[in-house]
Amino acid sequence: MVRCPWCEQSPLGALYIDYHDREWGVPVHDDRTLFEFLILEGAQAGLSWSTILAKREHYRRAFAGFDAARVAKFSPQRVEALLQDAGIVRNRLKVNAAVTNARAFLAVQAEFGSFDAYIWRFVGGKPIRNRWKLIGEVPAKTPLSDAISADLKKRGFKFVGSTICYAFMQATGMVNDHLATCFRHRQT
Repeated sequence: MVRCPWCEQSPLGALYIDYHDREWGVPVHDDRTLFEFLILEGAQAGLSWSTILAKREHYRRAFAGFDAARVAKFSPQRVEALLQDAGIVRNRLKVNAAVTNARAFLAVQAEFGSFDAYIWRFVGGKPIRNRWKLIGEVPAKTPLSDAISADLKKRGFKFVGSTICYAFMQATGMVNDHLATCFRHRQT
C-alpha cells in the first residue's frame, strides 16, 4: 500500500500511519472536531505534528473534550493549572490563545450558525483536490490560507498564521494534499 511518505517517517510509527490513513484530509464538518484541529494546529506552531499527535489524548482531557463553550470559560487559575500540565505544550501564549480562540469560535458560530458554515465557505463547500506527485510540491501556505488567516485574525483569533491555516485545511479535508500516488488520494 502506497502512502504519503511523511507518515511513514515518524517516530510515532503506527499512530502516525493511522492518523494519515483515517483522518488526515478527510472532510470535517463537525464543529467540535474543527475546534480541536484549530487548537492543535496552533499548539503545533514551531513544533512537529508528531509532538502534538502524541499529546492529543491528553489535550482532549485538558481542554474539556474541545468543547468551545467550556474552554471559553477557563479562568486564569485554570490556565495556570494547564501551564503545569506536562501532557500538553506548556506555552502561556498558546494556552491563552486556546481560550481566546474558543471565545472567537463561539462568536463565529453565533454569526454563521456554525463554524463549519463559516470555514467551508472559503472553499465553496467542497475540498480542493490537488494532484501532487512529490512531497516537495506540497505548499506550506497558499493565497487562500493567507485569506483565511487574515479573516480569522480580524475576528480575534490567535496562532492562526497562514502556515497554521494551511495545515488546518489539510487536516480537516478542506484541501486534499495526499500525493496522487497515495491510496488515500482517491478516497478523500
